[in-house]
Amino acid sequence: MFQLNNLLRENVKNMKPYSSARDEFQGDATSLVFLDANESPFKSDVHRYPDPYQQKVKELLASQKGVKISQLLLGNGSDEVLDLIFRAFCNPRKDAIITMPPTYGMYEVLANLNDVSISEVPLTSNFEIEVSKVKEVQNDSHKLLFICSPNNPSGNAFEQEKMEQLIAEFNGIVVVDEAYIDFSTQASFLKKLNQFPNVIVTQTLSKAYGMAGIRLGICYASEEIISMLNRIKPPYNVNKLTQEKALSRLMVYNDVQSEIIEILTNRTQLQQALEQISFVQKIFPTDANFILVKVDDANLRYQQLLEKGIVVRNRTNQLHCENCLRLTVGTKEENSLLIDALRSLL
Repeated sequence: MFQLNNLLRENVKNMKPYSSARDEFQGDATSLVFLDANESPFKSDVHRYPDPYQQKVKELLASQKGVKISQLLLGNGSDEVLDLIFRAFCNPRKDAIITMPPTYGMYEVLANLNDVSISEVPLTSNFEIEVSKVKEVQNDSHKLLFICSPNNPSGNAFEQEKMEQLIAEFNGIVVVDEAYIDFSTQASFLKKLNQFPNVIVTQTLSKAYGMAGIRLGICYASEEIISMLNRIKPPYNVNKLTQEKALSRLMVYNDVQSEIIEILTNRTQLQQALEQISFVQKIFPTDANFILVKVDDANLRYQQLLEKGIVVRNRTNQLHCENCLRLTVGTKEENSLLIDALRSLL
């Protein structure tokens, strides 16, 4: 049986969260005089502290995603959410995590920042999970397992059966990073959140919602896990402007879905065009808004594209990614400029 208390750091279990002025006052704010938070009395759009629990944004997200508000935590980008998870579960110089490279680089950065060891279980050369090897590595020191699906930088979504097997047999918390899930045919793990109490799902508004600039990360988990993360998060971690922008974007759900469809159409057209470029040696399957391609010389092609005013991502130094470039799917016009530039290099 999964026992959350057995995984939490002792100091986190026993700590009392900071209580802000907006925590202590909860009620109708209409026509009230606020003299509790030492704010400026001179009115502007941002002279008051933001809602520390982002209730309006959470209400809309919960309705759209089919979860409870109490299963939601918002952060200053997904990176803050991931850092909170480290702080809640991993004791410095004692605990460890498992990652499956090549994958999102911030897992390693945050592990190093929090002085937590990393056990790496590489994906196969086709970027698939090797469940047996993860099980071989796992021991009692491993508190977190990170699964990025669809994976960055490879773009593929992992088989749900393998993911469920890992989750069921892992004795710690499994973080399923779904930053690119909106572009995938694979269903989100949100639908199975209540089935797996040791799962935390992270999502973002930076990709499909086109709001990378506002820095809003989303965390879904059991009410017990969210309660503990709320205990250690900074009181006003999501500013008022971010909350307002997120709310306005979430309210035009159909517009976002139309943009996703357009990106997927552009992705298919870009893949077809890349097949005609002779120095593109392999196009990897993708469930994301980017395509990983293997070329003859990634360093050379990256520099040549840069000289033509096109910036892509050179991933050649990552595991299994030798001579690979990662290409974000742009607008139809941007993709045409990319293809024209590649053709000019033939």
